[in-house]
Amino acid sequence: MLAIEKNRASQIQNIKSKRIEKVSVDELFDGISKGQYPELAKGITLIESTRPEDFEMANLLLTKCLSIQNSSLRIGITGVPGVGKSTFIESFGSYLTKMGKKVAVLAVDPTSSISKGSILGDKTRMEALVKDPNAFVRPSPAGDSLGGVSRKTRESIVLCEAAGFEIILIETVGVGQSETLVHSMVDFFLLLKLAGAGDELQGIKRGIIEMADAIIINKADGDNVKKAKLAKTEFARALHLYPPKENGWIPTVLMVSSIESSGLNDVWSLLKKFFEESEGNGHLSKNRFEQNRKWFEQNLENELKFRFFKNPHLQKDIAETLLKIEKNEVSPFHSAKLLVKKFLK
Repeated sequence: MLAIEKNRASQIQNIKSKRIEKVSVDELFDGISKGQYPELAKGITLIESTRPEDFEMANLLLTKCLSIQNSSLRIGITGVPGVGKSTFIESFGSYLTKMGKKVAVLAVDPTSSISKGSILGDKTRMEALVKDPNAFVRPSPAGDSLGGVSRKTRESIVLCEAAGFEIILIETVGVGQSETLVHSMVDFFLLLKLAGAGDELQGIKRGIIEMADAIIINKADGDNVKKAKLAKTEFARALHLYPPKENGWIPTVLMVSSIESSGLNDVWSLLKKFFEESEGNGHLSKNRFEQNRKWFEQNLENELKFRFFKNPHLQKDIAETLLKIEKNEVSPFHSAKLLVKKFLK
């Protein structure tokens, strides 16, 4: 059964790769720069490809797209599974498109460790937004990336900006390190919380509070309104325990009902205020530089790791070392140092 699933995943990757080969980088770039969704989707498929032969094309496409200086608002959205991230994104995304905004949604799906296929299927959970001509929804499998953030999310942002999208919403799985990772690639970090689910205590964790630029109590409707108001008060008190952020921004707590589309105007007003202040005090440009620095470091690490494991002179040594580690004959730490030394010679 395992072999069948792996073979199926390999076939899917080969099909995607063949589709990529039919289109040149210039054709992809031309379509993306004109805001054509099929070419944008193909471009993202190209940069997500794990085939070594696709790397050069992907890098060339990225370089071309980086030459287009389109300003956008990068907004990260996270929260525990079940908090209603996709419902909120569809509701808020539709609110923005009705104002004439072009919205791109990069939804990172958790991935099966067997078939490598996405589990949640965000396109099926955002039916209205998918059909919106001013919206582009792209679910990307997280693969084995730590914290449920696709390794290629940063590159996908660049392509979406080149395609003319003004607002880019990045949804994460909301587990483990996803909060930290998404925070490093966005301008505004939005944390969704639930009322009456024990989530108030979760929200008081120092790391999450320090990263959040705003906290939204979702599902504030029906019988849950009273609980939502109480949760809002609790989170507001928690926020006062921490000093203002480096840019002087003080995080705010809002209530939203994604189903009733209430509170969305308050969210947009808050976002506009944040970006106006960030542009005025220079924080936005400083933050973008920091994002690029971390992007550089991430790509440097990936490139070194790729070259190390693909080095033909190390293949035999790596295999032999793994066997010795399995038999507890050598230390993993010491063995790694020896192999790196050999790699650097």
